[in-house]
Amino acid sequence: MAASKAVVPGRALRTSKRTDKSSPASTQSFMERLPSEILIKILSYLDASTLCCINHINKIFYQLANSNALWRKLYIADFSKNKKCMDKSLLRMATMEVQDRPEGYYKRLYFKTVAECDMIKWTRRLGLISIHTGLPSQTEWVLRNLNVTWELTVMGKSGRKSTLEQSRSQFTETSVTLCWSGGDRLPDYQQISTLQLYGVRRLACVSPKSPVCRSLMEKLDMQTLTKNMQVIGQDRLVQLKLLQPGIIIGVWRDQCSVAFIMFTLHFHKLVERSTQGSSVCSYVEPVVQPPFCDIDPEYGLHGYQLHIVLHNTVCELMSGSFSQLFCRRTQISDGLIQLTVISSTNLSQHTSLSGDITLPWRCEALQGTVENCCIMSLTLLDEFRKPFKCVTSPVSAELERTPVCYDYDGEHYLIHYQDSDIQVKMRLVWMNEQKQFILISLVVYVSVCYVNKYFSRDY
Repeated sequence: MAASKAVVPGRALRTSKRTDKSSPASTQSFMERLPSEILIKILSYLDASTLCCINHINKIFYQLANSNALWRKLYIADFSKNKKCMDKSLLRMATMEVQDRPEGYYKRLYFKTVAECDMIKWTRRLGLISIHTGLPSQTEWVLRNLNVTWELTVMGKSGRKSTLEQSRSQFTETSVTLCWSGGDRLPDYQQISTLQLYGVRRLACVSPKSPVCRSLMEKLDMQTLTKNMQVIGQDRLVQLKLLQPGIIIGVWRDQCSVAFIMFTLHFHKLVERSTQGSSVCSYVEPVVQPPFCDIDPEYGLHGYQLHIVLHNTVCELMSGSFSQLFCRRTQISDGLIQLTVISSTNLSQHTSLSGDITLPWRCEALQGTVENCCIMSLTLLDEFRKPFKCVTSPVSAELERTPVCYDYDGEHYLIHYQDSDIQVKMRLVWMNEQKQFILISLVVYVSVCYVNKYFSRDY
């Protein structure tokens, strides 16, 4: 009897535990049971990064971690003494009463000011201009230190929306190549309605869910793009469709599904475009007074400079700067101004490429290489050493049937890029014995209309 009685208290104890679990107070932790005033006081000792992490614990901590009182204190402590990062109007807003502002106002203001402070800090770096390219020499360094990445939103005709983080990026002297491989997250090629490219900047915190700023860079209508779409190459797995300069969609052969999407972006104003727009509007470049040009229309253009890079998604094939380019009046024809960069008759100007003209690609589990394709990044500077025309785009090399060339014995190829403002023609020879390409001719044709618009003149 004594043994059986000893069991009863144990049962009663277990019953008591089940009862405790059913009460609302038992589901809360010790911290959550504290008064909100004490919790606010505890959280006030945390920095912005930790507050962002606590923000995702639960609903109670989400409300507390977005408190105007906390962020107002952080704002004043971090920025009130920093004259470079805060003007008088922002200081007045920070010192206003908490109840005068909606919930979350000071948190948004805090990170907006962080972004402005960072831009002030890194803008100085953008003032270091390369004498070869005429572009900021530390563009890649600034983008990386601002924690800038790029995001692609694909909208299907059915209304399905897919947002992809970049799979890979490759920087060169004057451009960056971005790739996205979406797998089953992307609709079929023919079912894509729009493409939207965003510059994404994560602010201050290291948490994956920390605040981000999105800057709309491109919003592209596929119906418009496919009208001028070109197939620039293929291998046994994919076909490369060039939608417009700088944008490729790799489509699985004999299918409509998308293997990858590739954007090539020139460095000119890339930091501003990636950070200073909004989620709905692109960055608008400020209107600059056109440079005064004293060129006699009868003389043509003079003192221009070209920097060109040929590369693929793995390595650089060729890079060169060419100065003192000019065009006499007699060379202007068909509305185009001709700048001869490399002459086919001047052997000393001919340049060898360091590799084959190929475009390697990869996505999830597969990879391949498309022959006779690469990426061209071109920067044309005017006589004042300012960027005059900038282009980055995949290009293809077509086998060319030409007369016998006594200087080179090999197959001749032509790379021809064209848009409304500029044309580029490059002729190359494949030297079979040396197993390399030689660039034997490079000519740039600039539209007279583009020159007139740039200088606000009528040549």
